[in-house]
Amino acid sequence: MKKILFLFSFFVCAFASTDIENIKQKIENLDDIISANTWNASYENFVKYENINDELILLNLELKKNLTPAQKDEITRKIPALQEQLNILKNYKDSSFIQSLSAPESIEILPKITNPLAIIEGFSHIKKLRNEKEEYIFKYNDFKNLVERIREKNSQLKELVALEPNKKNTEALKLSDKKLDEFEQALQFATVSFSVYEKKIDEEIARVNVEIKIQGIRAANILVTIIFTIIISFLLKFIARKYIKDSERYYTAAKIINFINVNTILLILLFAYIENITYLVTILGFASAGLAIAMKDMFMSMLGWCVIIFGGSFRVGDRIKVIQNDFTYVGDIIDISFLRITIYEEITWESYTRNRRSGRIIFIPNNYVFTDLIANYTHHGMRTVLDGIDITITFDSNLDKASKIVENIVTQRSKNFTELARKTMLKLQDEYSIKNLKVEPRFFMFFENWGMRISAWYMTNSYAALALRSTISKEIIKEFNKHEDIKIAYPSQNLYLGKNTPTNFEFQQGEMP
Repeated sequence: MKKILFLFSFFVCAFASTDIENIKQKIENLDDIISANTWNASYENFVKYENINDELILLNLELKKNLTPAQKDEITRKIPALQEQLNILKNYKDSSFIQSLSAPESIEILPKITNPLAIIEGFSHIKKLRNEKEEYIFKYNDFKNLVERIREKNSQLKELVALEPNKKNTEALKLSDKKLDEFEQALQFATVSFSVYEKKIDEEIARVNVEIKIQGIRAANILVTIIFTIIISFLLKFIARKYIKDSERYYTAAKIINFINVNTILLILLFAYIENITYLVTILGFASAGLAIAMKDMFMSMLGWCVIIFGGSFRVGDRIKVIQNDFTYVGDIIDISFLRITIYEEITWESYTRNRRSGRIIFIPNNYVFTDLIANYTHHGMRTVLDGIDITITFDSNLDKASKIVENIVTQRSKNFTELARKTMLKLQDEYSIKNLKVEPRFFMFFENWGMRISAWYMTNSYAALALRSTISKEIIKEFNKHEDIKIAYPSQNLYLGKNTPTNFEFQQGEMP
C-alpha cells in the first residue's frame, strides 16, 4: 500500500512539474509578445519613471535624518544619477499611453457644400475622415490585443502561483494584476472615447454625403437645363438658316441668338447658386451706381450695341465711313461685338487722297453711334452710291462736244448700276419717305479760274467706286485726245530766262506765278 501511495505521489509531482514548465514557457512567450508592443514599452517607461521618482523622494527624506558623513556622501552620489535617469524619462512622467490612446475630442467640420465645385472637396473630406478613423481603429485594436495578452499572462501567473506559491511568483502576479488593472481601465476609456469619436465621424460623413447628393442632383438639373437651352439655340439657328436667305441677316440673327443664349445660361447659374437674391440685388444696386460712372463708355457701348442690332442701322458686311478727330476710315464691317464694331479698311477715295494706308483692322466703339458721324454706304441692301468725277477744259474748247462725250461714257458705264439703284430705292420707299428717285447720271458745268469744269455724277458699286472712276477717267482722256478742239485746262506758269525777261508783267487769267 505504501508503495502504491509513493508511486502516486511521484506521478503527481512529475505531472505538476511538467505543468509548471509549460506555464513558464507560455508566460515567457507572452512576455516576448508583450515586450515587443510599443504600448507596453511606454507603460514600462512610465513605471520606471515612477520608481525612480519614488526612490529620489526617499533619498531626499533620508538626507534630512541624522546620518553619518559616509552615508550622506553615498546618498549624495546616487541622487545626480537618478535625476539624470529621471530627466531622460520625463516624457513618461504621466500615463502618456492612455492620453495618446484617447480619440480626438473634435473632428474637422467641412463648411456647407453649396456648389458643384465643392463636391470634390467633400469627397476629399470624407476620405480624410475615413483614413483617420481607420488609423485610430488600428491603434485601438493593437492596444486591445495587448490587453488580451496581458490578461492571458495574468491567468497563467495565477495558475503558476497555485502550483508553485513562492515569493517570486507572488510578486510577479501582483505586478501583473496592477498592470492589467491599469490597461483595462485604459481600454475601457478608449472604448468609450472611440464610440463618441466614431459617432461624430459617421454623422459628419452622412451630412457631407447628403449635401453632395443634393448638389449632384442640382448640378445635373442645371446641366440638363443648359443643354436644353443650347439645343433650343441650335434649333433657332437652324430655323433662321432655313428662312433667312440673306447671309448678313442670318449672321446678325445668329449673334442675337448667341447673346440671348449666353445670358440665359448666366441667369440660370446665378439664380441656382445665389442663396439670398435680395442681398444680391442690393449689392448690384450699389455696385452698378459706381460702375455706371466709372465705366460710362462701356455701358454706352452696350447700349449702342442694342441700337445697332435691334435698330438695324448697321449689319455685318455693310461698308461704312467713320469720321473721328479729323480722321476718316472707310471699310467693311466684319464683326459687331458687344462693345465694338470691327471693320476691314478698304482702298477708297479716302485712302487715295488722305490716309495713304489701307488694309487695316479698325475697331470702333459702339458708343460712337451716339457721338460721331458714321455713314453707311450699303444701308438696307443698298449696293450703289453716287460718285462724281470732274474734268476741266479750256474756255476755247468745244464745250458741247466735250459734254456729250462725258455724258455718253458715264451713262454707258454706269447703266447697270443705275438700274440696280432704281430697284433698291423703290424698296426703300416702303420704309423711308423718298419723294425724288433720281438715280440717272447727272451732269453740270461750272466756271473755274482756268477753264470750264464738267462735273458728272453717276451710280456706282458701293464696294468698287474707285474701279469705275478709274475706267471712266481713262476713257474720257482717250476720247478727248481724239479731238483737237477739246483741250484739258490746268494751272500753268511762264518761265522767262536771259535778256528777254520782262521787267513788268501782269499775270493773266489761267496763269500762276
